[in-house]
Amino acid sequence: MRKIIDMRLNPSDAYVPARWKYMASLMLGIAPGRIYHITPIRLSMDARNKVVFRLKAEIFIGEHLPQEERVFKTALPDVSSRSPVIVVGAGPAGLFAALALVQRGFKPIVIERGKTIQGRKYDIALLNRGEKLNPESNYCFGEGGAGTFSDGKLYTRSTKRGDVTSILRTLVEHGAADNILFDAHPHIGTDKLPGIITSMRRSLLEAGAEFHFNTRVTGFLVSKGRIKGIRDSAGNNFKAGAVILATGHSAHDVYEMMHKEGYALEARPFALGVRVEHPQKLIDEIQYGMADRGRYIPAASYSLVTQAAGRGVFSFCMCPGGTIVPAATGKGQAVVNGMSNSGRTSPFANSGMVVALEKSDWEEFAKHGPLAALAMQHHIEHQAWKVTGDFRIPAQRLTDFLDGIVSVNLPGSSYHPGLLCHDLNAILPSFISERLKLAFADFNQKMKGFISAEAIVTAVESRTSTPVRIPRDPETLCHPQLMGLYPCGEGSGYAGGIVSSAMDGQKSAQVAAARYIPA
Repeated sequence: MRKIIDMRLNPSDAYVPARWKYMASLMLGIAPGRIYHITPIRLSMDARNKVVFRLKAEIFIGEHLPQEERVFKTALPDVSSRSPVIVVGAGPAGLFAALALVQRGFKPIVIERGKTIQGRKYDIALLNRGEKLNPESNYCFGEGGAGTFSDGKLYTRSTKRGDVTSILRTLVEHGAADNILFDAHPHIGTDKLPGIITSMRRSLLEAGAEFHFNTRVTGFLVSKGRIKGIRDSAGNNFKAGAVILATGHSAHDVYEMMHKEGYALEARPFALGVRVEHPQKLIDEIQYGMADRGRYIPAASYSLVTQAAGRGVFSFCMCPGGTIVPAATGKGQAVVNGMSNSGRTSPFANSGMVVALEKSDWEEFAKHGPLAALAMQHHIEHQAWKVTGDFRIPAQRLTDFLDGIVSVNLPGSSYHPGLLCHDLNAILPSFISERLKLAFADFNQKMKGFISAEAIVTAVESRTSTPVRIPRDPETLCHPQLMGLYPCGEGSGYAGGIVSSAMDGQKSAQVAAARYIPA
């Protein structure tokens, strides 16, 4: 017999699955041995009064879990000699597009400007030490995309874009812990994602896919309005009947190439601001009422949103137990992002705090046409970089930011290359900094103690999403001027985050396979 139950668990029981069967038996008044299996459906935390966990689960009384409901690695067909489809980018959109193509009998040729995971690790280590930025291999570029080394949260649960469960199950098949299938706020962690991405590449290679790393796309091969392939920076041509463009939100050279060649692009509203860092113990105390949360209660997080002078201001990519990282992709840029490992053991908590921008905000850069918002983004990043001229970033105590004074000194921080005291009000446009100040006052009402001299603000959080959209037909998913080119994922303006990007890549591959015309 199957039965759906809802259990209320204390933290020590919630994070020890071996205890679930015993707790369910107490709840139902039956012997533990009668429960053959428990399938968790959703695990969530309630910290409104006392920290408790709520587990919704399906239990199997007197019967086993059917084999077809267990998670097994899906067998892929051999596509080594099948029709090719080019996939530009090896982030979530690109990798899941490649998997979907293999499942439909097509051979993906994955073109990635950056390095493999192992090569990326080396370059990121140099960047964290403030020694060198590789513009092709960093926190944004390389195998796995921006999400691999910047946290790995899987918060998308909307089924409107596609099959969320299939995405999560694929990640589990390739090494992710199965709790991402039922956690209310699933998170893999920067320490775990590289192995999962490597496993996905291995599965694709075994099926006959090709990967070309250190290969940057510089142009399209086009005949009579239909794409026939791509050209790389070394002058090589790759030919295929369809190209899935999944470049990520920081591949600005791709936008510039398309604009130069006369292909339609659109400026897109995005958000920009700062990254705020607090001691994790302070956030724990605010959220839980305790600075020492113990072994089983996770590092506290928050999600904040408000309206300030008619604009949305919100927290973005909140990283409990996390680290602020340098996310620039080129010279003369100061860009920050956040990440956390699976255990979230850092003594710091950080989050982007950003203001929603509108078309009127980048009128000063209108001469750049559809790249106007991008030009604004570049300008602010450069203004922040000029403060230090190196890999350090400008920073300020939160209280000093509100008062408009330069901090005399700064508390400890997770940002490894280093901080330099500076008034961020002199870097950010006033319409952004003033709205941030209004928002921080509101957030302090919602989280008493949020405004603290122990909190710092760092600049700039500017890569929340792409400021450019590559248009596509809603039915064919093709670019209106290039039949066979399928823009998708974050870089094309149709997703935000690992899961939504993966689903968009998957959907684009399905349509490309159904409409395929050989080159």
